[in-house]
Amino acid sequence: MWFSGQTPRMPAPEDAPPGRETPMAVPDAHFVNGAPLQPPFPDGMSQVVVGMGCFWGAERQFWQTPGVFTTAVGYAGGVTPNPTYGEVCGGLTGHTEVVLVVFDPTAVTLDTLLRLFWEGHDPTQGMRQGNDVGTQYRSVVYCQGADQLAAALASREAYQHALEGEGHSAITTEIEDAPAFYYAEDDHQQYLAKNPNGYCGIGGTGVSCPTGLAVS
Repeated sequence: MWFSGQTPRMPAPEDAPPGRETPMAVPDAHFVNGAPLQPPFPDGMSQVVVGMGCFWGAERQFWQTPGVFTTAVGYAGGVTPNPTYGEVCGGLTGHTEVVLVVFDPTAVTLDTLLRLFWEGHDPTQGMRQGNDVGTQYRSVVYCQGADQLAAALASREAYQHALEGEGHSAITTEIEDAPAFYYAEDDHQQYLAKNPNGYCGIGGTGVSCPTGLAVS
């Protein structure tokens, strides 16, 4: 936990809530496009998990992208299994709010999704996005396999150069192999489609991300 004026910090594992064995119940179908939120997904689909602040606005950005099959919000990168939203926001689970993006790589490239990720938030802010402060708002890319990991690392390097050219500081985004993804509660799934006037904290730096970032 943290107090007003202090920088959020990751909790010690022994301080994390115990969680639960049972996953959160989520709808069978995406509220917007009707696709399943949980596997099995159709053959040929790829997945990547990203965190870029409040997951409500982040999810909408990706479900609106052509070539994305489905999206779901959840929690990843922490200790507590199957945490609740309240536990994550309490700052002791170590999780960040994330979006699972399932996409057809023949219709949209990972490069395109990474560009949307970098340009859709400020990846230099550590454990915050704008006025949203806490461990749950840190920036992450959680990858499936060595190729995705290499592409994400290359994209971070390219975007760092672009940011430096505009006077921004160092990127704090975590890029790692994907840890466990825990689905968030039903009411958070496709939240801004269910609540069109709901809060959306998404906002970038205004710096364009170079295209063609992936490495072979």
